[in-house]
Amino acid sequence: MNEAINNLIKNEIGQNDVCLFMKGTPDAPQCGFSMAISNMLKILQVNFKSINILENEELRQGIKEFSDWPTIPQLYLKGEFLGGSDIVKEMYESGEFQKKLSEKSINYKKK
Repeated sequence: MNEAINNLIKNEIGQNDVCLFMKGTPDAPQCGFSMAISNMLKILQVNFKSINILENEELRQGIKEFSDWPTIPQLYLKGEFLGGSDIVKEMYESGEFQKKLSEKSINYKKK
């Protein structure tokens, strides 16, 4: 991966408490998995930054190298890679995701 892409990824993760690399945008997701994580964040009213990896092929490949994770979407909480759609969905359903948000002092809507 080139240095510019590596720096872009590091900057986005570093500057945003919740950073979602996804296909499409929260308002127009381009895959069901990206839509699922985006919707979970919206339901919890978490303020998050989304990055559409479909706009840049180098970024699309670069984020996979950066995290050593083969699929998109990818969710980061305060610099920590949390996982993709299946992991986040499982954590959300068990309450583990909300616990992780609390541990990292990230505001969300409690039920």
